[in-house]
Amino acid sequence: MKKALSIEEFYANDLKFTPDNLNSGIGHFNVFQLDEFASAKPKPMPYNRRDYYKISLVKGRARVHYADKVIEVDKQVLIFSNPQIPYNFEKIDEQLTGYFCLFTEAYFHQYGNIYSYPVFQSGGTPVFILEDEQADAFSEIYKKMFTEINSDYAFKYDALKNLVFDMIHTAMKLQPANLVTNHHSNASDRISSFFMELLERQFPIEHVNQKIKLRSASEFAEKLNVHVNHLNRALKETVQKTTTDIISDRILQEAKILLRHTNWNVAEIAESLGFEETAHFSNFFKKNTKNSPVKFRKAVVI
Repeated sequence: MKKALSIEEFYANDLKFTPDNLNSGIGHFNVFQLDEFASAKPKPMPYNRRDYYKISLVKGRARVHYADKVIEVDKQVLIFSNPQIPYNFEKIDEQLTGYFCLFTEAYFHQYGNIYSYPVFQSGGTPVFILEDEQADAFSEIYKKMFTEINSDYAFKYDALKNLVFDMIHTAMKLQPANLVTNHHSNASDRISSFFMELLERQFPIEHVNQKIKLRSASEFAEKLNVHVNHLNRALKETVQKTTTDIISDRILQEAKILLRHTNWNVAEIAESLGFEETAHFSNFFKKNTKNSPVKFRKAVVI
């Protein structure tokens, strides 16, 4: 797997400059129009991870390659990208329009964990196919971002954080009600948040010698200093899944990414994902996909 594209590389490769506040230590935010990146011979967007967060509103026919999924877009799409998951857009229309904003995790440091929101979680819903009215609503938020970032207001970057949260919550309200309206205890929320952070800290797998350390519910519970039953109850209450199911889903997602986008052999992938035997990995993969890792890799076309 290629190394994640850094925010410095984004500016150097696509904009040929480095903002003065990029390495200020307080985090970075910026907003762009997609039209600014149009050219006679545009470079294809690489399928890769980025080390920053990004929210994109893309108008036009395209395919979104996100983690192990390919999503067809006929008119417009909103996509939330995080540093753990690789993605790209494949153009079908000659010219795509829209907007995107990008920011580092440090930008939200004093506002809680940005990755705790479902739209930025690996098992959440990061891609939203939009109707015209919905796309217009998000376009208005982006226009407010441009107005704010170009203003002289001393607290404009705080105001921009509020607009990002506005976009997140507006998107989450588009999901089925049972996914976004459950109320949980503070204790369950905290345990779930710590668990997800611990899980995601093991990813992405970027080197063939990298290996995840925690694979079972009991191992996570021990690290979190809670009983495994308590951890299960907290996750059931907050995300309606068992600890084992969440771990398995994340390992399966990473397995598909590695099979699709690396030349590592199946044994190397199995070892990276913590399987002692390649056969155990193959059985796990086939149980969850109805395909062997080799057949899955041969069937993939990007």
